[in-house]
Amino acid sequence: MLAFDKVTFGYGSNDNILDQLSFKIRPGEFISIVGRSGSGKSTIFRLVTGLDEPSTGTITLDGNLNGQRLGKVGYMPQQDLLLPWRTVLENACLPLEIAGMKKKSAHEQIMPLLQEFGLAGTENNYPEELSGGMKQRVAFLRAVLSGNPLLLLDEPFSALDAITKLAMQEWLIERWEKRTATVLFITHDVEEALFLSDRIFMLRNKPVTSFEEIEVPLGRPRSRNDLHNPEILQLKEQLLCALREEVMQ
Repeated sequence: MLAFDKVTFGYGSNDNILDQLSFKIRPGEFISIVGRSGSGKSTIFRLVTGLDEPSTGTITLDGNLNGQRLGKVGYMPQQDLLLPWRTVLENACLPLEIAGMKKKSAHEQIMPLLQEFGLAGTENNYPEELSGGMKQRVAFLRAVLSGNPLLLLDEPFSALDAITKLAMQEWLIERWEKRTATVLFITHDVEEALFLSDRIFMLRNKPVTSFEEIEVPLGRPRSRNDLHNPEILQLKEQLLCALREEVMQ
């Protein structure tokens, strides 16, 4: 689905953020990227989306080598970025309208999805009338409706309270398992990464030359109780220790 091959990128001639970075993501995987602030996570997202281009190396998206990537991936940022003057239905319709679909057809396509995404009865509500969790559901629905096979989620639950965050993680897993999308997920929350992911990529050097790759030893479906397994608890402690070392450097 996605491959970086010896990708180098920086904003200055002597200040590379990525240096000869290579990795691959298979279709249907859920991958989390963790690392301290400023380690290059958002830079990787900008390269994947096509907002930036590598200085050297190649990026392959869905089989297309160094092709046009702008508009080819679904993106959900930390903030929901819902348009306050549009209702839930109108916000969700935005990617379909941009693609040229008539408004009536877009509404007909989205209405059945509101039930699945826990938004039934809110179609005429405005963002200011929604809870934080509900706003993120609308934002995720909008990303899904982009029709792209790869979804980039940039700390989408970081601003939510603890209970809502846990509920949204479980909700996201259910949606992902049903739709079998490929997800690249940025988070600072190690437990969140362990619960959601097939693999975790940890950024531990700068410039980033490689990831420390961690396979999450949990099958699917999984529950939050699985996080209490001794193997997972040990892995969590190892990840936290590694991240603390990075912050202290």
